[in-house]
Amino acid sequence: MLAGFIISSCLSVLMIAATSLLTYEILGAVWNLLPRLSISRRLRVLLVIMPIFIIHIANIWFYASVCFLIENFSNFGALTGNIGKATLTYESFIERLYYSASTYASLGLGDIVPTGHLRMLASAEVLNGLVLLGWTISFTYLTMEEFWSLPYTKKGRS
Repeated sequence: MLAGFIISSCLSVLMIAATSLLTYEILGAVWNLLPRLSISRRLRVLLVIMPIFIIHIANIWFYASVCFLIENFSNFGALTGNIGKATLTYESFIERLYYSASTYASLGLGDIVPTGHLRMLASAEVLNGLVLLGWTISFTYLTMEEFWSLPYTKKGRS
């Protein structure tokens, strides 16, 4: 029992580290690219917002994949409630993806509930999602403040 808790705690820390580093790398690339571009404000906004959405979607997929693997290849826990039994099928993965999205965004709709040591990973996903959402919100604000007034195009028009 203690070994399962330690393993799930370590896995949670690894997931937080991986998603944080992915987010850091993508946000850093966007920050470094923005001053070099002569593009309209509209395109600049898209260049900030789209990678942020892609980061969050990738993180959700990452958590869903780990949950899917845990359920199918270990006895650390399972998802119960309004969800099918874990199987190696597309439908089963999509259900885990839905669960991961609601957990990452801290909605916690309650229709699906983790059991066993999977609860530790779910708790880490909520905290991780909150921190990364807050980070990307502040990044969006800072980039708009820093780069909003840069010249729009080579002709200086939007």
